[in-house]
Amino acid sequence: MAIFHVKTTASQEQTVADMIINREEETIHAVLAPDSVTSYVMVEADSAAVFERILDEIPHARGVVQRDGEAAGSGFSEVEHFLSPKPDVEGIAEGDIVELVAGPFKGEKAQVQRLDEGKDQVTVELYEATVPIPVTVRGDQIRVLDSEER
Repeated sequence: MAIFHVKTTASQEQTVADMIINREEETIHAVLAPDSVTSYVMVEADSAAVFERILDEIPHARGVVQRDGEAAGSGFSEVEHFLSPKPDVEGIAEGDIVELVAGPFKGEKAQVQRLDEGKDQVTVELYEATVPIPVTVRGDQIRVLDSEER
């Protein structure tokens, strides 16, 4: 069993992945369309022969990535990093200037005071508040404007 990489039309990765998995072929075991990879879908299958026949019938699928004239399969270790979720607070450091993009303080600018990577939360202090009040928000509710690490 190997993981084959299918070239797709841009922005059609999820459509191609859904069509492949809906075929319910016994030789196809899993389909992965990560957001961080554009124009490619990864398919775990027994062999490339049956798989390439299926791709001829799926619109937006451009073909299997070839190596030395035949379909190139890769191992699980090459796609394993796509399967673990990346924490939302990754890339944020204490002292960074952020903007709140959700919640009651949406649009406000703040400075990061503390990070809790285990809970995926950030404690910030609003700039324009009369009294400095620490506010704890989820990591996906902020956007970094200026980082001290740069």
